[in-house]
Amino acid sequence: MHPRNLTKVSEFILEGVFDNPHLQGLYIAISLCLYLAAILSNSFVIIATLAHPPLHTPMYFFISNLAILDLVGISSVLPKMLENLILGKNTISFEGCVAQLYTFTFSGSTELILLTVMSYDRYLAICQPLHYVAMMSKGTCISLMAGVWGIGTVNSLINTLLVAQLDFCGPNLVQNFLCEIPPLLALSCSSTYLSEIMVYMADIILGMGNFLLLILSYCLIIITILKIQGSAGKWKAFSTCSSHLAIAGLFYSTIIYTYIQPTRAPLKKNKTVSIMYTLVTPTLNPLIYSLRNKVIKVAFWKIVPFHKTY
Repeated sequence: MHPRNLTKVSEFILEGVFDNPHLQGLYIAISLCLYLAAILSNSFVIIATLAHPPLHTPMYFFISNLAILDLVGISSVLPKMLENLILGKNTISFEGCVAQLYTFTFSGSTELILLTVMSYDRYLAICQPLHYVAMMSKGTCISLMAGVWGIGTVNSLINTLLVAQLDFCGPNLVQNFLCEIPPLLALSCSSTYLSEIMVYMADIILGMGNFLLLILSYCLIIITILKIQGSAGKWKAFSTCSSHLAIAGLFYSTIIYTYIQPTRAPLKKNKTVSIMYTLVTPTLNPLIYSLRNKVIKVAFWKIVPFHKTY
């Protein structure tokens, strides 16, 4: 073989999310509705956190950062997907694929770490209530978020650069509707050994490491809740972290299914899972936090311009 004599791929063909071309208009409407719902709901969470004083707490500070990451993640995928649906094509340039890979990997890895920080916040609030205000000061929250965003940026940059320097000689059909590391490694005609090592290291350090820390936090939280006298007190304590637990469970279940598997394994079965954590999860997250949260509901009625106070 003479890999250097092969023509390099200049664009990739993405597998569509939907398979029936006769329902193209319906698919466009569904995708647009999902995108608008994610934009509006996550933007509301960010605006409410900034504008409503009762939401100026560490928990809502972290929730607003989660909303920003959800906006970044879904915006790295949906606009291109809608463009392809409207124009009836499934292509993305090599440069566009690399940019999408970086942005999406950044939002995903950063959210992974953020969920662990949020579980630590809930641990302190429930298990160390007397020291919570001192330990989660404004400076501490800002430092934690700077670390979260910094680690996510470095992880995404390293993995994206490793993929970008690979040779892609054809075929160029990405077995997914977005550019992710596993399907791109499967297309490379050069050695992917270093990239695979870095992916597995990220799986272990960021994936399993954060997962174990999150589990540890909730084990300690559950132990503390069980010691509380009275069912009302137990329910009140659990309700403060139930939304975060639901979001973390949804996020980890889809990420683990996609990334903890051999790189050359069949990838078509991952399409449904990819839809969940790229399109559905960013839309559901703000709803999960808002539906049972009285403070956010009050903030909503104070912010919306058409609300009248009687």
